[in-house]
This record gives sequence, C-alpha cells and structure tokens, in this order.
Amino acid sequence: MDTHEASLRERVTTALANKRQLVNIQVATDRFFSGRLNALETLPHADAMRDLARAIRAHTISRLDEYLLQFEQAFTALGGVVHWARDAEEARQIVLRIAQDAGVSRIAKSKSMVTEEIALNAALEASGLQVVETDLGEYIAQLSGDRPSHLLAPVLHLSRQDVGRIFAEKLHVPYTDDISELTAIARRNLREVFLAANMGITGCNFAVAETGTICLVTNEGNGRMVTSLPRVHVVIMGMERIVPTVKDLGVMLQLLPRSGTGQKMCSYTSLVTGPRRRGDPYAPQEMHVVIVDNGRSKALAGDLAEILYCIRCSACLNACPVYRTIGGHAYGGVYSGPVGSVISPVLGGLAAFPDLPHASTLCGACKDACPVHIDLPTLLLRLRRDTVQEGLSPAWTAAGMKGYAWVTRRYGRYRLLTALAGAVSRLARGRWLTWLPGPLGGWTRYRAFPPFAPETFQKRNRGGRHE
Repeated sequence: MDTHEASLRERVTTALANKRQLVNIQVATDRFFSGRLNALETLPHADAMRDLARAIRAHTISRLDEYLLQFEQAFTALGGVVHWARDAEEARQIVLRIAQDAGVSRIAKSKSMVTEEIALNAALEASGLQVVETDLGEYIAQLSGDRPSHLLAPVLHLSRQDVGRIFAEKLHVPYTDDISELTAIARRNLREVFLAANMGITGCNFAVAETGTICLVTNEGNGRMVTSLPRVHVVIMGMERIVPTVKDLGVMLQLLPRSGTGQKMCSYTSLVTGPRRRGDPYAPQEMHVVIVDNGRSKALAGDLAEILYCIRCSACLNACPVYRTIGGHAYGGVYSGPVGSVISPVLGGLAAFPDLPHASTLCGACKDACPVHIDLPTLLLRLRRDTVQEGLSPAWTAAGMKGYAWVTRRYGRYRLLTALAGAVSRLARGRWLTWLPGPLGGWTRYRAFPPFAPETFQKRNRGGRHE
C-alpha cells in the first residue's frame, strides 16, 4: 500500500497491526522523552533559554530575506557558491547539474530530512549516479527500501533483530543481532564509499548569516567524512535554517541536543566555513549551498509562519501520544508527529494531506516540549479551519458539526438530546460505554466512553436544591 495515497485511517490501521514495531517506538520515545527532561535539568535557567531561543527564531523569520542575503554574501566571499531553488524539482536539477559539471559518479550522503523532502536520491539514481546513505539509520533504511519514521532516528521502529536480518539479506553476511558487530559491518561497507565518493551531500542544522558558516550536528563521524573527503560538498538547506550570529548559534546548540536526544552536546558539532583554502589538507575543492523554498515562502506570508521556527529536534514527536501510538509511517509524508501534521500540509499542500491536522489530541504536550515554544495546537486548529473552508474536512465531521449546531440553536432540541443521553446512561446503570455507533465507534474500539449524567445540572439544581 502506498502510504501517501492511503487515507490516514488506512495507514493507522496498518501501523496498529504491527505490534512489535509499536513496542520498539514506545521504548525509544520513552528513552528520548526522559532523556530530554534530565538534560534540561543540567541547563541553568532552561526556561529563560527557551524564551531567548524563541525570540531569536521569531526575529530571524521576520527578517528572513535579509539574513539569507547576508549569508549568501559571506559564503560567496569564502569561495562557495549559493543556489536558490523555488521548489523540489529545481533543487534536484541544481544538484544534478553540479554533479554532471564535476564529473561525479558516486555520492556519499549524510542524514538530511530536506533531501528526503525533495526526493533527491531517486532523481540522482535515475540519472545513473550511485548514492549511498552513510548515517547508520539512513543506511539501514536505504538497504531495506524503507523510509525514515522519525526526524532524528530514521529506523526507530526496527529492532536489532530486524537490522540483523536486513544486513544478512542485503550485504550477504552471517546473521547477527549483536549491536557492536552490526556497527562494524556497516563501518566496513561504508569505508570504501567515503574513500571513493566524488561528492558529499549533507543537510544543514543551522547556517550563520554573519560568517557564512554551515553547522552540522551529528552523533556519528560520517558527517565529517562526507564534508571533508569528497572533492565536492553540496549542502541542501531549507531556507528557514538560519541564525543571524555565532552567538545565536550557541543558544540553539544548548537546546537542540538536549531536546532531541537528551544529550548536553552531540558527539560531533561541525562548523564548515567554505571550501578548501591554502594549507587545508582535507576539505572539498568546491562547496555549494542549495537554499530550498519549496512552499516555505508561502507559509511565511500566512498565519502558519510560526512553524518555520522549528529546529527539527523531534521533541514534539517523543512527547506526542499519537506519534507514540501509531509511529511515523502512519503520517504518510516525510515529516511525522505534530510538526509533520503542520509542515506536510504547508509544504505539500492541504489537499495532499487533509487528514493530518486531525492526527492530534490537541493535548498540548508538543507545545510544552518544543524548545522554541511553537504553539502547535493552535497551528493545527488553523489547518482544521482551512480544511473546512476548502471543503476538505471528512464528511462525517462536517455532518456532525452541522447536526450539533442544529441541536444547540434551540433549547428544546438540546433538552431532548440531553434527556436521551441521560436515559442511555440509566440503561447502562452508570457504567462506562463500551460501544458507540458509526464513526464514534473509533473511540470505543480502543477505550470506554464515560457515562452521561442521568440528570442535567439545571434539573439537579432547580430551585436552589443541591445534592
């Protein structure tokens, strides 16, 4: 089943049927969630730091054009080349042209969600180029034909036994589920890729406008191999991934690892400032940055611009009860969790993802966890409003709201409905309901529904009587 073409209900049904993967997701997100709480306790004045980070993001996004141009000027002065891509197709063509001009045949990639967003690998491979993911999680996903299910941990849904079977089948090695042995197998296979690659492609955690610096945050050494060994380095950067100064970057780097993986600092924080200079033994001869719009400027002009504050830490996924229950594949797009429920409709169009704004309980856990205080519940409500205005909301939801409005406009109708609900509760003898009809059965399929009050509050307290 194509997860993008299937409805949310179909994708969720498929996800819920895979109990083993759901356990893997629950265990991993529990670890990330508790790690975040513990790591933030080590940060003095953590709430003030989060407020400052939000202010930096808000200021940057409000003057995004200025800071992007400042970055281009600084990066160009270092000898790099900046390219501007209006959409995914233009971004793919830019990278392909760079590869062709440089005579590239093999490409080593570091983890990048924006390259997933623009479907870069498929386009490069269709042109005859060999593309190898070098992040361990992405490498496993590439070998198995899977796709990332989490922003930071692409194969969060797989167990070590799953990985052992994938390696045995695809790499023709004896089966093992020992983590150190699996890591060694991947290292042996990837070492030749690093040495033979003509081009390295990375994403960008942050770009610094004042210095033209690209910041990459990883827990694996592959990022440094990809940025230093190949003679051409191409950075694919969402246009919002920028900070004004190095000082601002310092604020973000105190929050990103703590919020995502529960670390004070990730194993590798790399600052790449331009291509090879005289005396540099290991650095690319050419360095290109492709700044991708792909719907972001449209978001910038509307009331969903706040989603561009996101620093892709994944804290909202780890806190979200919906993500923790259904996993990332059920969201159907590249981005999952609460942030995916907003950014996928923003970038891909609401018509392509009309059901994602409803994949939330609006409990606010995502907002509480977000290091820059993005009000994700409000953004989701705005998207739900847009689905109604554009005629994209589920038919049963629209009919239900119209029915509710019809009942509540007249006191007599409302009184009759509450009386019927009370009668149902009395027939059930006050027990929680285990079955509801129609679409409401989606609730009682997995949990009981609380009983209705046998009497209305008004009836119980008529004439000042209290019980």
